[in-house]
Amino acid sequence: MAQYVQFSKHGGPEVLTLAEGPKPEPGPGEVRVRLIAAGLNYIDTYHRTGYYPVPKLPSGIGLEGAGVVDALGSGVTDWKTGQRVAFVVTSLGSYAQFRTVPADRLVVLPDRMEFEQAAGMMLKGMTARYLLRQTYPVSSGETILVHAAAGGVGLILCQWAAFLGATVIGTVGSPEKAELARKNGCAYPVLYREEDVVERVRDITGGAGVSAVYDSVGKDTLTQSLQCLRPRGLLVSFGQSSGPVDQFDPVLLSRHGSLFMTRPTVFHYVATREELEENTAELFSVVQSGDVTIPVNQRYTLDQAAEAHRALENRETTGSTVFLID
Repeated sequence: MAQYVQFSKHGGPEVLTLAEGPKPEPGPGEVRVRLIAAGLNYIDTYHRTGYYPVPKLPSGIGLEGAGVVDALGSGVTDWKTGQRVAFVVTSLGSYAQFRTVPADRLVVLPDRMEFEQAAGMMLKGMTARYLLRQTYPVSSGETILVHAAAGGVGLILCQWAAFLGATVIGTVGSPEKAELARKNGCAYPVLYREEDVVERVRDITGGAGVSAVYDSVGKDTLTQSLQCLRPRGLLVSFGQSSGPVDQFDPVLLSRHGSLFMTRPTVFHYVATREELEENTAELFSVVQSGDVTIPVNQRYTLDQAAEAHRALENRETTGSTVFLID
């Protein structure tokens, strides 16, 4: 038998419950992974609340994890039991002791990389990589704006962009988060509750605005994000922790300087095996070199899933949060 977290109805963190059932059997082309750590991501709250539909209820939850290969489905020849692996998939069920994963979605975990570090970086780190290297390829000498700079993706974005030679402005909610962001490559933390973000960005950039805004907040920040951009700059909207943007008038893009806007998702950037390997190879490289670190600042057990979700939604977390699994 194996433990896993599920929800039988949509709602608040309280709908998350610990359940027990048989180990899942890998189907053709699948691998069963014994999880040692699983990552918590904001998208998990969208699945729990029903903002992002799930195939059926009750449902498991969680998209990423790290562990060891436990069993192979028919036709799987590229993996063997006992291998250290990590993954991000579109199907739910990573808050669990065991789960099945398509064999072509697994990647080898380097020997020097801890399981909890991998679980805290796969989705967030792969997201940071495609955002900075593909959606808007950041160059040395540019200035960018990162919202939620002390969050899981935010801290990685700040470090990686600084490593690439960019100047990072980041919005944060407290002096403590400002200091954390500063230590992780954010040259100019902006306290959005106390300062006018647009005025501060314009002051820092001498009125020019930034080349790109990486916005995971959504409803509360969309307008100011547009106002912070230089002419022909790019707004990268990759999340909506404050809620979805209900309506958007495209004329705002011309009004603020012939701007561009995109709403990307990681799975479209790692759709092929080649893309997945390219993304994770560079991610693992910058982490192993020490140029980017993955701060795992919160750790929970599976029976604390509701508590973890509350902390995330209340903006009480910084960096990555993981579940440590027996």
